[in-house]
Amino acid sequence: MLMSEPRLTWLEDPEVFAVNRKEAHSDHVYYENTEEMVLGADMPLRQSLNGTWYFSYAKNPTVRVKDFYKKDFDCRMFDSIEVPGHIQTQGYDRCQYINTMYPWDGTEYLRPPMVSKEYNPVGSYVKYFVLEKNLQDKPVFVSFQGVETAFYVWLNGVFIGYSEDSFTPAEFELTPYLQDGENKLAVEVYKRSSASWLEDQDFWRFSGIFRDVYLYAVPKTHIEDLSVKSTLDNSYKNGKLYLKLKISGHTDCAVKAVLLNAEEKIVFEKNIKGNSICEISGEVENVHAWSAEDPYLYQLYLYVEDQKGNLIEAVPELVGFRTFEMIDKVMHINGKRIVFKGVNRHEFNVRRGRSIKKEDMLWDIEFMKQHNINAVRTSHYPNESLWYRLCDIYGIYLIDETNLESHGSWQKMGECEPSWNVPGSRPEWKEAVLDRAKSMFERDKNHPSILIWSCGNESYAGTCIEAMSDYFHEKDDTRLVHYEGVFWNREFDHISDMESRMYAKPAEIEAFLSNDPKKPYISCEYMHAMGNSCGGMKLYTDLESKYELYQGGFIWDYIDQSMLRKNEQGEEVFAYGGDYDDRATDYEFCTNGIVYADRKISPKAQEVKQLYANVKLTPDENGVLIKNENLFISTEAYTLVYRMMLDGYPVFESMRNVVVQAQEEQYVKLDYPNIDEPGEYTYEVAMELTEDTIWADAGHEICFGQFVKKVTEEEEQTTKKMQVIYGDVNIGVKGEGFLAMFSKSEGGLASLQYDGTEYITRAPKTSYWRACTDNDRGAKQGFDRSMWLTAGLYQKVIDVKVEELEEQVRITFEYELPTIPKAYSTISYVMSGDGVVHVHLLYKGTEGLPEIPAFGMDFKLKERYHNFEYYGYGPEENYVDRMEGARLGIFEGTAKENLSNYLIPQECGNRVGTRWLKVTDEYGRGLQFTCEEIPFESSVLPYSAYELENALHQEELPKIHYTWVRILAKQMGVGGDDSWGAPVHEQYRIPSDKNLEIAFHVSKL
Repeated sequence: MLMSEPRLTWLEDPEVFAVNRKEAHSDHVYYENTEEMVLGADMPLRQSLNGTWYFSYAKNPTVRVKDFYKKDFDCRMFDSIEVPGHIQTQGYDRCQYINTMYPWDGTEYLRPPMVSKEYNPVGSYVKYFVLEKNLQDKPVFVSFQGVETAFYVWLNGVFIGYSEDSFTPAEFELTPYLQDGENKLAVEVYKRSSASWLEDQDFWRFSGIFRDVYLYAVPKTHIEDLSVKSTLDNSYKNGKLYLKLKISGHTDCAVKAVLLNAEEKIVFEKNIKGNSICEISGEVENVHAWSAEDPYLYQLYLYVEDQKGNLIEAVPELVGFRTFEMIDKVMHINGKRIVFKGVNRHEFNVRRGRSIKKEDMLWDIEFMKQHNINAVRTSHYPNESLWYRLCDIYGIYLIDETNLESHGSWQKMGECEPSWNVPGSRPEWKEAVLDRAKSMFERDKNHPSILIWSCGNESYAGTCIEAMSDYFHEKDDTRLVHYEGVFWNREFDHISDMESRMYAKPAEIEAFLSNDPKKPYISCEYMHAMGNSCGGMKLYTDLESKYELYQGGFIWDYIDQSMLRKNEQGEEVFAYGGDYDDRATDYEFCTNGIVYADRKISPKAQEVKQLYANVKLTPDENGVLIKNENLFISTEAYTLVYRMMLDGYPVFESMRNVVVQAQEEQYVKLDYPNIDEPGEYTYEVAMELTEDTIWADAGHEICFGQFVKKVTEEEEQTTKKMQVIYGDVNIGVKGEGFLAMFSKSEGGLASLQYDGTEYITRAPKTSYWRACTDNDRGAKQGFDRSMWLTAGLYQKVIDVKVEELEEQVRITFEYELPTIPKAYSTISYVMSGDGVVHVHLLYKGTEGLPEIPAFGMDFKLKERYHNFEYYGYGPEENYVDRMEGARLGIFEGTAKENLSNYLIPQECGNRVGTRWLKVTDEYGRGLQFTCEEIPFESSVLPYSAYELENALHQEELPKIHYTWVRILAKQMGVGGDDSWGAPVHEQYRIPSDKNLEIAFHVSKL
């Protein structure tokens, strides 16, 4: 029965979360005739209300337009707003980003379930519509697919209902209150309610109608809810099909079920007499099972007919047969041990926030398949229904997560303090969280891509979440249940079927797995991909083959949550928390993606793709070992491409098809040519798609491997005459076509001229610093290692020596560093008659100093030398702890392109294993930096490390004036276990008590 008077008190009552709302049900589509029944086509019985609505904004309920919903209240003088969309992205309220705190922390003292009276933005929406002909003379409902966070609904002045839970559908019947001609639908949306205490996710705090709104009508006999259980028998060869139908309206009918395979051959058919509850079951022999590797789907058709045999309703549904189960404490898909190679995914668009479009979802799923990602955790709420359909079709395993996070109610400043935790074991919150679990389950239950139900995220533990777990277990025996929060309260360990942890380090994971665990292990969040990160990821993926109970993890996270905004200078720039004057905020912690907010691919994705590949290639100079770690598919769909490079330049390429069955390995001999010229040989093999797929074109590379060997030969030395000029301040070395000048006061190479062109702006400096990454800042590198920042900037020359050798001139500068205790370094320049400058840097190891971020030399060149080409590892930036995805080759770029778009400028653009680096202007003139025996690390950027260190946004970087070339002996890894204190792993750090040196030479191009 409809309530005639909605109440504002519902906003603060956790026991009121749904008034007159329709029961949750499956997300299937339906048609009145078979001609309309084309899967994916628009439903004729659905009328979209998306588009422009009339809109009024109020800061709080007191100043809202209270009578706007009334039938005779003309709202056409209101502003307009687009639906779906957030109000904050359309000029109202403000954007606010928060991570663990509640958004009112520090502005108001509130405790659950209190809601602010002063600040609670209200959006009053109105849509005038005329019911389309197809929907007339039938029961009609309105469906809101997503409204944040609580809302009231009226039709033609009559109160219809109320709902909370931002991320699952809320539907209400409108039939009795519809009128001929124009109807007025009014919706009052509140940003905050008691539900806000349950929606403290790490994201931007938006509000409004942000997902689709539509009307739908149902036939006189209607399959209101459909449950599909499609599993495998114990042999994993035959399919078991069970259908349960809830039929409303005239149930005196007949139901026919037909199942077709992908070749449109009928493999199952059954007719039954209709009833309010119908059950259909049977077996399908030699079924083609569904998996992420091979997402084979059957087409189910349900036909509802009246007593005369007339079709009343037709329902199409995709069906995937698969079994997900625990066997001997190990999770299995179709009888095989599964490893999740996953990411956490927020729904996000750089302009629209969480109001995303189909194009965003298609881009995301194609990216994931192209980068060997096989699993997604829907952090931390149910996603749009279309996403699940795409995961069924493309092949992605899902952890479907309930819309629940109450982080700020139990964890403060990193400490566990659950004295007023919600929902905890508080009875007044139990039904609200159970409703969220039910709404997600009922909508999503038929998707084969969902393997695990999650009870939410970071909400501590208690009997309320225990009841959610019990609900999932009782309703579904084909999936498992996940909840990480029991880590904080082992009294409720039984809630989760798996041990799930966040940001546990590899050693901590190994300790768990080595201690006779009772459950399998996953990292529901790991590899915090904030800024320049994902270093050391291989330490995690190596556990996959070492421990059977290690079953993978989910990177945090997929996409940067950065909004585009106009700054005070009128520029459109990327924003993070605090940029909207939003307080409280967690600033840049919204940007943790392997994809930038504008869906451009971050360099970090290069590493993820290689480490997540299911095919591993280990080549040598005679062939390649192919290890196929896929569970179900062979390498038949791939072409093996193999090539040989000499000193980075291709000399041979061929291809062949090699079929290695799933879970097998094979060594394949390859017909490389016999070349014995001196130089460095790279044998590279790759697996590429042979034919187009729905997610990538033919030729897309799945994975690669390289083997490198050297053939040496004595080099002949040529000599040319030089002249040494001893000045009072400068030592000049002059030869044919060159002049080098070394300054005692500058402490280094002050001039390098080739054919009269000057290449030096100021003497290159030894550097011990890198611009802090987000991980560096989280680990307090500025506090621990700040003396290395000044060591490079303010080192002092204490001695200069000149030695005229038989065919060379050596000038050596010794420096004292401003460190405590004192440390010393030298730069030795050796000039030869051909104009080549041989450089040797030595840092003399000193005990008592902190570890060194980097060691090498910075060259400040004129801006015009901004093109570069190098022979080293690439093509994307790489670091000593993030180079599994990098390959040895010759690559090129520009200084500006090499500046990674991390939200806060930081260290970027590095290349490990550089043999030579050319830096040139538009005419190809410039310098070449070449290693001497040991390759160096290098970068070419438009800014120095110190300029990058000083900026908090990309637009704060100054106008480009120079090109900065860094030649490094070493740089510490970037890390990535977490971004709030985890150090870079020890093997990737640089101790200060040992000597460091680098040798390279500079020459004219």
